Amino acid sequence: MAVNIPPEFADKLMDAVDSVMEPVYPGYRRCFYYYPVKGTWKTMESAKPYDGVPGEITVADEIRIKFVCRKEDIAAVLQKIREVHPYEEPAIDVVPQIGWKELIPSL
Repeated sequence: MAVNIPPEFADKLMDAVDSVMEPVYPGYRRCFYYYPVKGTWKTMESAKPYDGVPGEITVADEIRIKFVCRKEDIAAVLQKIREVHPYEEPAIDVVPQIGWKELIPSL
């Protein structure tokens, strides 16, 4: 799963998501990776943006947060992202993955 968020919300989002999902990696919690990105969008007149002005193009510094969660936790994780994320319409990518242990179970 991946989501872009303003940098000042990154830790709050990671803590919130971790609080509603079971650990994926034995012995570890709050496993995320992130990197800086530039987001850009044009806000439509009917929107109420966190950042930007309706009718104008916005370019903003964001953090791209990526992580793995179990299928059973997806609904709770999505709900938590919506609660914490400041954007009216956060872009959230849900990408099915295959864990390497499923491919090589004898290791």
